[in-house]
Parts: sequence; C-alpha cells; structure tokens
Amino acid sequence: MLQDGLLRGRRILITGGGSGLGLAMAERFAALGAQLVLCGRRAELLAAARDGLVARHDAHVQTLTCDVREPAAVEAMFDAAWQQGPLDVLVNNAAATFIAQTERLSARAADAILGPTLHGALYCTLQAGRRWIDSGRPGMVLSILSTSTRTGRAFTVPSAMAKSGLLAMTRSLAVEWGPHGIRSVAIAPGPFPTAGAGQALDPTAGRAFANAASNGEASTGAGVEAGARAAAYPANPLGRVGRPPELAELAAFLVSDSAAYINGEMIAIDGGQHLRTSGAEDLLAWGPDDWARARGGRGG
Repeated sequence: MLQDGLLRGRRILITGGGSGLGLAMAERFAALGAQLVLCGRRAELLAAARDGLVARHDAHVQTLTCDVREPAAVEAMFDAAWQQGPLDVLVNNAAATFIAQTERLSARAADAILGPTLHGALYCTLQAGRRWIDSGRPGMVLSILSTSTRTGRAFTVPSAMAKSGLLAMTRSLAVEWGPHGIRSVAIAPGPFPTAGAGQALDPTAGRAFANAASNGEASTGAGVEAGARAAAYPANPLGRVGRPPELAELAAFLVSDSAAYINGEMIAIDGGQHLRTSGAEDLLAWGPDDWARARGGRGG
C-alpha cells in the first residue's frame, strides 16, 4: 500500500526491536527507507536482526543493548543513539507479560511486567520528548498497546494496567506535546503469532498457534504467513490470528507524513475480536492442574 521511499531520511528507534513484532516493524520501516536504532537486552539477538536487515534492505541499523527498566540505562542509550543523529520516531514496543491468577501474583512478578511495559516506555518517551522539545524538533511516539485497554483482561492484570497507563500517556501527550510538533499514537494488536507474547497471552488460541510460535514462524517472511494460516482461531470473527506484516504496514503508515493529522488515537488491529471477547474467558474453566502446568512452563 505504501510508496517506496516513504520513510527515507527518518531515524526510528524501536524498543524490543530484535524479534517478534518489533522486528516485523523494523523490516517494513527499512524497506521504506528508514534508518533504524534497535534496542533490546540481548546483544546477539540484536546483531542477528541488524545483519538480516542490512542484507535484505541495505539498511542503516544501529543496535544498542539496554534494559529499559533502568532510567540511567535508558538515558545512556538515548545519548548513544543521538550521537549518530537525532531520532524522528520512538516506537515503544518492549513489554513483558504472562498469564497468572491475580491473587497469586507476588510484588516481584507484578514488577516484572510493569517495569518494561509501563515504566520502560515512560522512561523512553521522556528521553525522546525532552530532546525534541529542547532542540525545537518535531517527533513522533508510537506505542504498541493491547485491546485490554478497551476490555480489561482477566489473568493478565498487570499487563492490562500497564497498557492502559500508556494509552493515558498517549492521549495526554497528544495535547501537551502537540504544540511542539510531537504526535503520540498507539496500536492495539490482537492475537499475533510471536514466540514470546503469542504463547504468554493467548493460551486459548489452540495448538497450531502455539506451534507456529515455537517453530520460529513468528519471524518475518514466508514463515509468518504459514504460521498465521496454520493457526485457525475460532474465537476471532475472521477465524485467524494476525500476520506481523499486517501490523507493520499499519505502523509504517502511522509514523509517516500520511498520518500527520492523527494524534492521540489508538487503532485496534485484531480482526474485531475485542468486540466479541477479551480472549481470556476460557481460562475461567481451568483447574489447579492447568495452572500448575502454566506456572511450570515459565520456570515456576
């Protein structure tokens, strides 16, 4: 849908950009001519992502390891990114989640979700916004949220809280930073076959969905298409999960000048599923053995 060169000259930082939806967005942005900064905690994952993007798109890609839960690390990461040139776009994509019975969550477990998902995105947004405003530059923040911001979501309460907080940030900064030429928008994905969040967030999606993620079909390219086709998903009105390139196409539009008048909005991309269910209701029928297996799958 988008024209070649649409993002040429744009410098885009993606948190959690080494895999999953972050890498899918990086692929599309690079194909449209953007320069990229990929941030994550695993240097080897970032290096592999960079090498693939350079080989496929001849892209300019900087990689920076950073734990976004740490404010000082985020500031250092933005300093390093800015040394190679100012950013034009921040994509808040890094997040963590898992299913759990809320009454059994420890404070440490809750913080493991709130840290990267809410606090990390806020730290990154503050660093980007401060630099844009101080230098008189326009900018754009795209946050990857969840349809739980509309429906709530049982058994992932810290994640739903974090994503809802980021939606409030998106709407608030649209007004506060809009006069500085800084847009804030968000995407709320439904079920997508990524190796991390796919299994953690959608245990009801079926064996094919889980297999698609665990077999590596959540990466970009033909594997994504095969994984999405394999994962029939009757809970969704369209009968399937999403394909990461579909989300990447929407993200590319939103960060481009074609969407220059969209500010403070969140767009759902979920096949209409949030109009039917939050996706967690089937977990109400789980018994103690089911929850024990779920806890064991994430190392206790």
